[in-house]
Parts: sequence; C-alpha cells; structure tokens
Amino acid sequence: MAGGGFCKLPDGNVVVAITLPHPAGGPGSGTPVRVLVHAANRARALTRLRNAGLRAVYLRGNAEPPTPDEITAVLHHPDGLLWRARPERAQELWHPIRALLRPAVPVRRPA
Repeated sequence: MAGGGFCKLPDGNVVVAITLPHPAGGPGSGTPVRVLVHAANRARALTRLRNAGLRAVYLRGNAEPPTPDEITAVLHHPDGLLWRARPERAQELWHPIRALLRPAVPVRRPA
C-alpha cells in the first residue's frame, strides 16, 4: 500500500508526495520510491501521475505529507514531477519522472 500526503500552498496549488514500490522491475526494485507532484489540486496531481505511467496510484489520507525540503524541490523543478529512490537518505538527488519510467536499455559490449 502506498503511503503519502499533500500540502496546500498559499496560492491554492498543492504538492502531493507518495511513497511507492519501485515501478520498474529492474535493479533497485525492492527500494521504495518517493514521488512528488505539483498541481492545481489533488485530483490533477494524481492524474499527472497516471498520465506519466503510474496507473494504480491513489492517495488515501494525509499520513506522510511532503516535507518543506520536498516542497522546495518540486516547486523549483520545471516539470513539477520528481522522484527519489531512497526517501530516508537526503544525500540522493531528485530525478525527473522520465528517468524512472524509461525502459532499460541493454548495454552493448564489443565482441
């Protein structure tokens, strides 16, 4: 079950934060992923996630709202849609969502 929450900003927009299992079945699939979305309201934030490829994402409750650092990160990103593989480690940088959902390309080695 995904944990998450939201924070309403003074201008009426929201920042939604959801912790999910890693969607790509490859390496690191056992680690949780923290996804941040900036949108006009909660419904649009979830729609943005579903349109990005995360189909079964729901926000039930407000158990894990975004931290002030997470809000700052998503507000300063041009896409407004970020993720980080290890939410508990602040040393890891935030990545755009396309880096999480792109297909893995096999490495070709010369023969």
